[in-house]
Amino acid sequence: MVAHNGKFAVVLLSGGLDSMVAGGLAREAGYRLFALSIDYNQRHRLELQAAGRVASALNAISHIVLPLDLTAFGGSALTADIAVPKGGVGTGIPVTYVPARNTIFLSLTLGLAEVAGANDVFIGVNALDYSGYPDCRPEFIDAFQKMAALATKAGVEGNPVRINAPLQHMSKADIVREAYRLGLDTGLSWSCYDPTPDGRHCGLCDSCRLRSKGFVEAGLPDPTDYAVKP
Repeated sequence: MVAHNGKFAVVLLSGGLDSMVAGGLAREAGYRLFALSIDYNQRHRLELQAAGRVASALNAISHIVLPLDLTAFGGSALTADIAVPKGGVGTGIPVTYVPARNTIFLSLTLGLAEVAGANDVFIGVNALDYSGYPDCRPEFIDAFQKMAALATKAGVEGNPVRINAPLQHMSKADIVREAYRLGLDTGLSWSCYDPTPDGRHCGLCDSCRLRSKGFVEAGLPDPTDYAVKP
């Protein structure tokens, strides 16, 4: 697994639009990519198929899909028998928040980075057009960066893994524009939290609404197949 003779990064790849663009920016910056996706038995497991498509499109060296069944904990509409809200993006932290998800996932990504000899991690978190998750905020990324320097062999030896969140201050429209600028096929990505039985985006969950809003505000064509137009 250890990489040599080059600039390497691990991208946390959910299969969504944001992580695809984060990976595209890493590739544009000259990194060769290891892709990591987490199969946490999420309601929207179709995103894992999308992650595979995106990893291929980014020419990832490898794509690890790591099983970690968070339904054993529950506590979220994505990991328990709790309805996904369809009434529009509200205020506060929604029930689609998965407890400590980005803390858990970034920790796994950090471990892979050390093994792979990668000095950088890329994550597609966004603090503007998002659903209010606390683990998407700049303060969280900054704190995780400090922890990474303390908790790893690489950090103790003076070469801590860098946590890159290049979409942090972008709107969803900005992210859509970046996808097009990078030449990425946005149709490969998946956003919906509650797919229809025939495998379409529902069009009404927060994630579908934010995705659609991004394409509309960017003035660019949306290839997404929505069961109901957001």
